[in-house]
Amino acid sequence: MYDLAIIGAGVVGCCLAYECSRYNLKVLLLEKENDVSLGASRANTAIIHGGYDPDPDTLMGQMNVPGAYLTMDRVETLDVEFIKTGSLIVGFDEKDAQVIQEKYEKGLINGVKGMEILNGDEARDREPQLSPEVTIALWVPDSGVINPWEFTLAHAEVAVREGVDLKLNHEVTGIDWQEDHYLVHTPEESFAARYVANCAGIHADEIHSMVAEPAFKIEATRGQYYVLDRAVGEIIKSVIFPCPNALTKGILVAPTVHGNILVGPDAERIDDKENTSTTAAGLSHVAQNASRCVPGLNLRSNIRNYAGVRANSDYGDFFLKIVAPHFLDIAAIKSPGLTCAPVLAQEAVKLLQGEGLVYTPKAEWDGTRKVVRFKEIPEEDRAAFIADHPDYGRVICRCETITEGEIVAALKRGLPVVSLDGVKRRTGTGMGRCQGGFCGPRIVEILCRETGISPEAITQDKAGSYILCGPTKSEVQEEERA
Repeated sequence: MYDLAIIGAGVVGCCLAYECSRYNLKVLLLEKENDVSLGASRANTAIIHGGYDPDPDTLMGQMNVPGAYLTMDRVETLDVEFIKTGSLIVGFDEKDAQVIQEKYEKGLINGVKGMEILNGDEARDREPQLSPEVTIALWVPDSGVINPWEFTLAHAEVAVREGVDLKLNHEVTGIDWQEDHYLVHTPEESFAARYVANCAGIHADEIHSMVAEPAFKIEATRGQYYVLDRAVGEIIKSVIFPCPNALTKGILVAPTVHGNILVGPDAERIDDKENTSTTAAGLSHVAQNASRCVPGLNLRSNIRNYAGVRANSDYGDFFLKIVAPHFLDIAAIKSPGLTCAPVLAQEAVKLLQGEGLVYTPKAEWDGTRKVVRFKEIPEEDRAAFIADHPDYGRVICRCETITEGEIVAALKRGLPVVSLDGVKRRTGTGMGRCQGGFCGPRIVEILCRETGISPEAITQDKAGSYILCGPTKSEVQEEERA
């Protein structure tokens, strides 16, 4: 019998698991995929938003600024990559100027600090590559870019280390109330839990409907992106937004924590919630609109495209409610959901306490995490470090200078890893220009050696995306000759 079952190991579910690991609770974290952070928590714009955009009378508006500050604290605690870049929301005409004034006033109500309305020349003083047609901008200093999947993974790693049970490849197919607890069903097995938290992202409305009448509908919205090679240089230092609209914050241009430039997304309503394919039409739309703010973009330097599906809903706000006995929805989490995730988790704890779940703090709890990134070690200290840790002297990913020691350490941090992209999300391998073309085979070898998984069982990413199917003809002939 679990005290709490959390459905969904995206950023919200993992933040909740982290919060609950502070207490003497038996907690289960269920995820339908073969790794955590495989939904919108992986494929997004990687922005910690400043708080100027949401309406003040919404949970999004009330949680954005506290979420941003808590996230900026949490990245230090969990050693997650983050850069405080600030954001510029730019406008071109009087209509945009009115929108920017409205966002400024919303930001003041929401508690955003340090905002400034700039004219076009002042904005270009900050970002010289901005379009000469920009006439007005809103500067929001307390915002930045983050490694979103590492942020999610870090919370999960600590939660598992501190006692949370993680079950991957367990898709919830039904939930039954049994007078004083729930039975949560998956194709593999069923779990008994006194309380359930629904953090299922784009599928949260389906999980909700297993225990209560429909209250909201997820309107899946796909966004597509370009990732530009680091060779393009530091085109911009801040996150550059156009004026937002009701569906999207617009096609932005932003630096990433890895030194690339990110461009996107578009916003397309789709019926298939799992459809993360990129399309020629979507990418063309991004390309046509991206250069309006930053004309010097060279999209021919693109090294990767990707798409994410965000959980827009007809509710218009975060849906954070007890909807059935001992059942909590943390649903309809769209932007700024990544920014708000740690605060959402704290509020969820309070709601579950109000519903009767008893929390007693652990006598000992360690909520920290530390990661060694070899390329961050000063040159003068590397030889001594390698002498003590020889695996860190073998560079596996040359594009990103990721060593064997970093890969092995990531595999030992408590979460199962069965894919090349699982290693990528933990260490940064395959993020460079060759996109894993050179380091992929070596990572397969290390994965097999360290985990005991056969090469044929290693996937590129999600379940079923196998890389190998068997030996080549020449290898078979060699074996027969031997």
